[in-house]
Amino acid sequence: MELPLVVGVDGSDSSLQAVDWAADEAARHGLPLRLVHASLWERYEGGRPSFTTNRPSEEIMAEHIAASCAERAQLRHPELKVSSEVLPDDPVSVLLHAGSESFALVTGSRGRGELTGTLLGSVSLTVAARAVCPVIVVRGGERNQQSSFGRLVLGVGDSTDGSAAVRFAFHEAQVRGSAVDAVRAWRYPAHEHAGEPLTDSLPGDAQREVAPRVHEERASTLLTDALRDAARNHPDVEVRRRAVEGPAHKVLLDAAADADLVIVGALRRHGHFGLQLGRVAHALLHHAECPVAVVPQRA
Repeated sequence: MELPLVVGVDGSDSSLQAVDWAADEAARHGLPLRLVHASLWERYEGGRPSFTTNRPSEEIMAEHIAASCAERAQLRHPELKVSSEVLPDDPVSVLLHAGSESFALVTGSRGRGELTGTLLGSVSLTVAARAVCPVIVVRGGERNQQSSFGRLVLGVGDSTDGSAAVRFAFHEAQVRGSAVDAVRAWRYPAHEHAGEPLTDSLPGDAQREVAPRVHEERASTLLTDALRDAARNHPDVEVRRRAVEGPAHKVLLDAAADADLVIVGALRRHGHFGLQLGRVAHALLHHAECPVAVVPQRA
């Protein structure tokens, strides 16, 4: 059974951007597109009175949102298999449940009810932090959302949280015909003067000059090791490897400015039900200038 690409819709401008992006993505992958709208109208309105045929306005609005978004996606890609439904539950529950049987979840960066100036909607943040499938939050500039750069940025962290993200990035690049710009951030602690086998025998000044290169080389080696299997499985994908000094969240925000998508991993610990989202993913979801994919990795 082919898993669908699922997009959450609520009628907001951000949600419509997510529909457009998801329709393009589903068309690229040849996947069915499923649109879901969460509505709590049944909980508040109850059953329709038997003495009238009038339907609650919330029900009518919910069905209109779902149907109009489906029509928008179908017009954008007539060949797509598109379905839509209204589910009487809160948005987080609807999306997390849908994500258990989907290729990925797509959301906008803000919903209809979010406060003006909010960096990221609470629904998108919670879903990205808890879903068992990849979550793409559509944000950033028009060119980034339209995949105009032919470049995906992959943040390579520790091997414990990144292998699923690496596989996702290379598969995405293969389908798109894009390059993967794989980035590993590194930092040299200012207080570190000794302890590196290659620098212990050097004078203090020489240690301070050589030690950063040791950290950079180590980052480069970790980067190569993390990409080896995926690069071998996708020989046609162009890969650019970069070990960059600086805080990881800042390095990736800079790299994402002219990217179509930035991809990071997120460790999901078994039995932990809170928000499971690292600092880097959190910063990207709030500030990146392109869509952000958070790919879960089971511990």
